[in-house]
Amino acid sequence: MNYCENEEHKERAAKAKAEMPSDEQLTQMGARFKVISESSRLKILLALSGGELCVEHITAVVDAAQSAVSHQLKTLKDNKIVKCRRSGKNILYSVSDWHILTMINVAKEHLDCDE
Repeated sequence: MNYCENEEHKERAAKAKAEMPSDEQLTQMGARFKVISESSRLKILLALSGGELCVEHITAVVDAAQSAVSHQLKTLKDNKIVKCRRSGKNILYSVSDWHILTMINVAKEHLDCDE
């Protein structure tokens, strides 16, 4: 069996192990990625990136049926990615976890990369 004696590699490995999230945290991270990986939910999040909107306007932006948008909003809300508030007769939705938009924007930036 070969053993790597490179001290720099050992230090990197020790640091990576020390900073590794717990299994529970990894499961939560994976669940968030799974939720935002669906294209209609991505569209909704991109629509909400400019600020809160009602279902009617989200539906117009993403060009989808209200029932489909409502279903996806429920999934996003259940996963604490969007939040809502009542304003008169309207329910207004907004992004509750701005870190998600950061991840989406980084992914958008990489669409044009040629690596």
